[in-house]
Amino acid sequence: MLLCRKSIRSQQLSDMVTSDPEIVGEIKDLFNKVRTYTKPPNGEWCIPDPNVALRHPAEEHCQLQALKASLNAVKNQLSDKAVEVWHQHTNSTNRAGKVIAAVRSAANAEICTQAWCKFYEILGTFQLLPEEAIQSGELNTVHLCEAPGAFITALNHYIKTREHTRYCDWSWTANTLNPYHEANGGNTTIADDRLIANTLPWWFFGSDNTGNIMNQKHLLELQAFVGNTHQVSMVTADGSFDCQENPDEQEALVASLHYCEAVAALLLLSPGGSFVLKMFTMYEHSSVCLLYLLNCCFRSVSVFKPATSKAGNSEVYVVCLNYDGKDAVRPLLSKLIRNYGPHLADREALFQNSLIPPSFLEQHEQVCSYFYTLQVETIRENLQLFENMSAEQRQRLDYIREYTVQEYLHRFQVSCLRRVQWVSRNTVSPACCSVTAGRPLGQRKQMGSFNERRELQTLSWRERVERGCHATWIQRHCTEASGRDCVLEGPLTECDIDSWYVIVGPALPTVRNSPFCEGGLLNHLNEALLQTAEGSAAAWAHVPPCDSCHVICATSMLSEVAALCSSTAPNLNGGNKVKRQCLVFGSGSVWSACQGQIGDLVINLSAEPSFPRYGCITLHDGEPLYQQELLSRVVFSLQNLNSGDALLLPLFSALTRVTAAIILCLHLSFRLVTFRCPPPSGLVGTVLVCIGFCPEAAAQILPLLIDVHKRMSELANREDNTGSSESSGCQKQVLQFVPMEEILTGGLTEFLWAMNCEIVQQKLHFASLITCELIRGYQLALSRVACSQLAIAN
Repeated sequence: MLLCRKSIRSQQLSDMVTSDPEIVGEIKDLFNKVRTYTKPPNGEWCIPDPNVALRHPAEEHCQLQALKASLNAVKNQLSDKAVEVWHQHTNSTNRAGKVIAAVRSAANAEICTQAWCKFYEILGTFQLLPEEAIQSGELNTVHLCEAPGAFITALNHYIKTREHTRYCDWSWTANTLNPYHEANGGNTTIADDRLIANTLPWWFFGSDNTGNIMNQKHLLELQAFVGNTHQVSMVTADGSFDCQENPDEQEALVASLHYCEAVAALLLLSPGGSFVLKMFTMYEHSSVCLLYLLNCCFRSVSVFKPATSKAGNSEVYVVCLNYDGKDAVRPLLSKLIRNYGPHLADREALFQNSLIPPSFLEQHEQVCSYFYTLQVETIRENLQLFENMSAEQRQRLDYIREYTVQEYLHRFQVSCLRRVQWVSRNTVSPACCSVTAGRPLGQRKQMGSFNERRELQTLSWRERVERGCHATWIQRHCTEASGRDCVLEGPLTECDIDSWYVIVGPALPTVRNSPFCEGGLLNHLNEALLQTAEGSAAAWAHVPPCDSCHVICATSMLSEVAALCSSTAPNLNGGNKVKRQCLVFGSGSVWSACQGQIGDLVINLSAEPSFPRYGCITLHDGEPLYQQELLSRVVFSLQNLNSGDALLLPLFSALTRVTAAIILCLHLSFRLVTFRCPPPSGLVGTVLVCIGFCPEAAAQILPLLIDVHKRMSELANREDNTGSSESSGCQKQVLQFVPMEEILTGGLTEFLWAMNCEIVQQKLHFASLITCELIRGYQLALSRVACSQLAIAN
């Protein structure tokens, strides 16, 4: 009955729309926003002499720059619009705004996002998969800047549901900024790891583990990584930066990334292969040169705006078909690789203007004018409808939006794919969750209007936080010790210790990103740490007490530990209680009053790991020396504790993969792991509380931990012997020793998020207090100067 009603409604809608020629034409145009370059028959579009490439300054093209200025003037009319209100409005006017939900429902699509729908549309519009590869039954693709992976899942859906491709042996490799690498900036790194967590062997992050495709060494390593494949049939590149704070220069800001993506494609592709590159406006000389190069290397180049790409933005896809092969471009390609890097498009122009034929420039200007007109008309329409939308206009839009769904599903033959055929169901990865599992994805960070966000940039971090969504949470005072409801019950048994391996890479300059903490909070904390450290080098060594915050007493914590030990261990010897040892790492000033024994718990005090130096404060727990000392304390504990014993380990934070792995090792070795934050007065961070030591479990991981510690020591000794390598850039550190698949499995990720959340809140709360102290000190100093000047004047 329900299907019947839907069918009737669909037919009524179709009859209503087809009776209006204007709507029919609009929907047809919606799916045909494409312009294809036409090469002249005389062969004048050819690759210039490499000897004259990258030797001259960039030149402006007057007509293109006029389009840029005009477009920016139109976009500037949006500067006073609150971004969340404006996006809600443009979502309601977007002709393809209902497609994503419909595809999710009809196709059971994996990671069905706007990117999925756009790429599926590209696949259905162009012959991207070379016929030769399909007939051979072997299809190999490479996906650059791919997180979260929607192009991969869309391609999988397409291959598995089309008759002519479903029997292809498809293999893929993907690259993106590593969401687990702590030095990758939060504004450039996609945190959504739903696919990555379950398909890690297919993702290439390079020897530096960053995944940065703009690194020359990374590019050559990627070439070697895919070198075993018979041929690469397609390369996609969906990269971009967050340019919302400087939207007028989006094209210039991403130019070098586009160059690097294109060079990578030219290096990796086999003859006859396809390349899909996301771009934006194409007004700058760098874009003119890049499009000309692509036209010289491929038989067909088109610029396409998918219907499912919001019409009011500048996003377009350059679709290149039938690659001539590396031999045709090899001399220039070698020069591009030598100059490869994040400033490839910022130095000299790829080609002199005189080397680009007028016939190409004329076509390129026409292409740019066409997409300029589409975007400007959409923005102006949205502005007009924002002020006043009649009932008739709303009804007309609703008809178009519903019919666009039908047209999309029919045109691109969208059909259902069983879950067992998803990409993440065809892997051997044991990860059953991800860092972002259970958390909202794709939320916009921007709030308010563009003008308001610009004003925020002139304020101090404290003023920005006070205006932000975290203000109330940061200002709240600590009440009872948190962590009681956050428990890891062990010992963990489902862990593949044989799969553990060490990753060494360039030393972290700072921790800008963490798989185990919300990015916005970490940004706030880093800014607070820098500003308070600038005001006072030792500010964090003497945090002013907050009279309203509850601080746990060391004695009460140990009493709680004693009770936990009694409750988790069975009585032996005819009901006689067994004395347990509690190994406590910490300073005597904090724990000295508790030395000896509390109940049946014998307290043994040992030196705590040194907290990160104040010069490395934004490294948090990523400082190599701190990690080495922390691991040393854990190894010592596992070697000296007896069955049922307890451990109290102060922890600065757990933002890095190394520290997260150390906590996993404790989870493997104890019956219960929890934390207390804030810790007793005198400690910064938190205290890990580990109850019920299990020697048998610990014995399995001890050899591995000893090896990791030895590796850390070797790297530190190498640094000491060669001197400071900050200038040479060769300093290395252990970045990971437990695979992310292991860390992401089970409840460890949620535990780390909860603990880091408490630590960050506490530090930001204290940072606010420090800032107040610094301001008061500064005002007092000014007052004294004023009094002195007044006394001199008198």
